[in-house]
Amino acid sequence: MSAEYADINIAPYIDHSLLTPTATSEQVAQWCEEADRYRFASVCVNPTYVRLAKELLHGKKPKICTVIGFPTGATTSATKLYEAQEAVENGADELDVVMNLGWLKAGETDAVHREIAEICEETGVIVKVILEMALLSDREKRLAAELAQDAGARFLKTSTGWNGGATVADVRLLKELVRGEVEIKAAGGIRSPQQALDLVIAGATRLGTSHSISLLHQWQSLEHSQ
Repeated sequence: MSAEYADINIAPYIDHSLLTPTATSEQVAQWCEEADRYRFASVCVNPTYVRLAKELLHGKKPKICTVIGFPTGATTSATKLYEAQEAVENGADELDVVMNLGWLKAGETDAVHREIAEICEETGVIVKVILEMALLSDREKRLAAELAQDAGARFLKTSTGWNGGATVADVRLLKELVRGEVEIKAAGGIRSPQQALDLVIAGATRLGTSHSISLLHQWQSLEHSQ
């Protein structure tokens, strides 16, 4: 890792994520304690655990993030909106919303835009739209980013992690497209300090990972070896 970036504090970039279908309340409590201890940006949990995470992190710095329409993005707009509103009522500060890629590929851009805009308007919280870029052509990536940004997204997120991970090329493309108007979250397969560093240099302002603790310890070890 280059000494030029050795003094970067990576912890505030991290959304400490626990999104496996087998996640338990005990694991959520552990993730929340770690998020607070290491001063991560947020803890990202499944919707069923938002209320618990809010209770555990009440008055503390990490935000509560959850996922909407995860992982396919193919639930109905009404379902996504209800899920989003319920999550906010339960204490979510940030929503990672999966775009409906079937609509995008079919050219139903009005429906894509309307769905995202409604969630942004009705909840009033930070919305990160998951574009699942590994499944999109270059043209579709550009279109998806444009629609999400225009609909009010505060972040564009590269992926769920279920269909491929974050790449430097995709983050660079998003940075070029958004022109600093929204932020970029890279997610999926981020396990090493070099990956994290490359993504941050490329333009990511958040990193979604379930390997946060290992990543942070590796990062600190490299800092001390400089």
